[in-house]
Amino acid sequence: MTDSSKARPRLVAERSGKSPRATAKTAAGGGGRKPPPKKPAKTPPPKKPARKRSGGGGGGNTGGGGPIGWLFRAIMGLFRLIFRVIWGLFWRVSLIVAVLLGFAVAYVYTTLPEASALYDGRARGSVTLLDRNGDTFAWRGDQYGGQVTADDMSPYLRNAVVATEDKRFYWHPGVDPRGVASAVAINLREGRGPLSGHGGSTITQQTAKLLCLGDAYDPSSGMTEAEYEADCRETTLWRKIKEAIFAMAMEVKYSKDEILAIYMNRAFLGAGARGFEAAAQRYFDRTADQVTPAQAAMLAGLLVAPSRYAPTADLERSQNRAAVIVGLMEEQGYLTKAEADQARAQPAVLSEAAAARAGGYFADWVMSTGPDFFTRNTTEDVIIRTTLDPHIQQAAEEAMKIIFQEKVKDGSEAQAAIVVMSPDGAVRGMVGGRDTRVSGAFNRATQAVRQPGSAFKPFIYATALEVGYSPNDTVVDEPFCMDIPGSGRWCPDNYTHKHYGRVTLTHALKDSLNIPAIKVSESVGRDLVRRVAGDFGIASDLADGPSLALGVSESTLIEMTGAYAGILNGGSSVTPYGLEELRLQGDDTPLIGASGGMGERVIRQEAAEQLVWMMEKVITEGSGGRAQLPGWQAAGKTGTSQSSRDAWFIGFTADYVVGVWMGYDDNSPLEGVTGGGLPAEIWRETMIRVQEGQTPRPLPMRPPEGGAQAREPDLNAIDPVPPRSGGLGQSIDNLVQGIFGGGGGAPEAPKVEGGDR
Repeated sequence: MTDSSKARPRLVAERSGKSPRATAKTAAGGGGRKPPPKKPAKTPPPKKPARKRSGGGGGGNTGGGGPIGWLFRAIMGLFRLIFRVIWGLFWRVSLIVAVLLGFAVAYVYTTLPEASALYDGRARGSVTLLDRNGDTFAWRGDQYGGQVTADDMSPYLRNAVVATEDKRFYWHPGVDPRGVASAVAINLREGRGPLSGHGGSTITQQTAKLLCLGDAYDPSSGMTEAEYEADCRETTLWRKIKEAIFAMAMEVKYSKDEILAIYMNRAFLGAGARGFEAAAQRYFDRTADQVTPAQAAMLAGLLVAPSRYAPTADLERSQNRAAVIVGLMEEQGYLTKAEADQARAQPAVLSEAAAARAGGYFADWVMSTGPDFFTRNTTEDVIIRTTLDPHIQQAAEEAMKIIFQEKVKDGSEAQAAIVVMSPDGAVRGMVGGRDTRVSGAFNRATQAVRQPGSAFKPFIYATALEVGYSPNDTVVDEPFCMDIPGSGRWCPDNYTHKHYGRVTLTHALKDSLNIPAIKVSESVGRDLVRRVAGDFGIASDLADGPSLALGVSESTLIEMTGAYAGILNGGSSVTPYGLEELRLQGDDTPLIGASGGMGERVIRQEAAEQLVWMMEKVITEGSGGRAQLPGWQAAGKTGTSQSSRDAWFIGFTADYVVGVWMGYDDNSPLEGVTGGGLPAEIWRETMIRVQEGQTPRPLPMRPPEGGAQAREPDLNAIDPVPPRSGGLGQSIDNLVQGIFGGGGGAPEAPKVEGGDR
């Protein structure tokens, strides 16, 4: 066993730089174990220079001690604690909101149907009106052009909508935070609430609003359709949240093109058009896949305010809006500069057919004559074939325009109305006021109830002829007064304030003399006159007193024109009508037939033909001279109401009856206008255009027996024409004298004017 004391000493490398003492010991041969080397001492780090105290005195520093340092560390620690608490709450709340949002989106997703089921957004049906030729001339209700997808539309149209409404449509998930923030900033900058005005809604959100967030209209809810749509457009914070959820669910359920198709099929674009297909047909008479860049821009411009920017309301305003859209399309790369320049240089205009399809007064009247559940409140798509003749309608509109341009002073607020009718009561044209391209306006042809004045007189003479009088029977035109129980003495007068002695009935009618008309009315009986007028179709309440003969009872132009049609057709009543046939779209079997036509006979055909002969003299020899038609036989009657508040001319050829009324809506007197003046000229201008290119046909008239000239009296003679033989052998004048005790002598009370020239 080896002795440990003899172990070899541990080898230690010599250190460089030995101390003198160690070297000396080694040199002296000192033996034994060498002492362990000392560890090198650590060099202390250099001290940082002490910060000077601000006060100049001694004491700690802000970084390492003292009250200020302690306070600083405490504040920083508090901030870190608050941040950790807020951050913890934020991510936890965000997580909860995200989970809830996910559940909400998932739930809405499960309720969404297929995209094609959402294309037709109408709550009510549409009515398409066809003229007598079977061509469409007007639409009413919510017009839907048919289901179209994004691929079925012109790319210009798709791009115009995206450029206008949502340029980041293809990139966002249904909600665009950037767009919302920008809209809120704009609203606040303009002094509105954050949700008032600009909404920042994406196309998807707008589609969600069009879908009313999935709540379909229920007629049994007690809300009208307008109230329902207004409720869907309500903007509140809660509704915007629901709208965003619905939009995100749509983005999950549908493709971008499907969302765009739903939007473009449901959007309201003015004039009753629902969807871009219907609007393209309505304004440009073409389908949505055929529109040009200029037309696409105009249609897209309607989205912001359909009623304001509709080209049928103000074409120039609509074109200016379209120019803005063209600029957006160019800026976003959807149009080249050349395409944009061309679209601006050649803006879209209404097609000729589309401009005429406003329908105007006639369409409104036809809609009012049918049952509500098939017209104004229909839930079905209805087709109505009407009596309208587009050529005649245009003729009436042009006649109205030319007379007001050439004969009425600028700034005049006078109005006029025209009705053109066939002898069976079929209305072929209607103008209800000076503005002809309207819809829903006050219709003076059917709604204005006014006094016809002397235009009522033919029904007095129709009654006389029916009971046996002849056009050549006579009556004395002289100053006349009668006592009216409860009203006192009444003294009417002629329009000219002159009297013409003994005149025939024909002369009295052609010169519209008041005294003879009153005497004839009294002789045959007012009740009978009222009955004949009522049977001819004048449904308004007729006056009870003797002033009935002066046309003081109120009536409408369409009633009066229909009554004259009864005279032309041989004495049978007519009911004016415009609806010929009503059926549902896709069905061939009509649900409703013609709503009017000829009715029962009112007077004998002989009496009617004699009356036509008398009325022909009104135009050829009497107060209606301005209505003469070269080469055509025509008959009619002028009419001017008390104080010239209404002026009428109603007349006919063998083919058509035309009635014209002129006056002010506020019932103010006309200045220098009588029925034989401007109304007769409007009538003539209308008839010239209506019968252009047609072969003249004779009127169905019958002169009195014995010849007209042989029975025509000399106005300077006082002697009466010998009375006819038969039961009514005495003259009308003698009958009236027998009833009222004579009529001669100067009147003792103020005169009442009437009649016209």
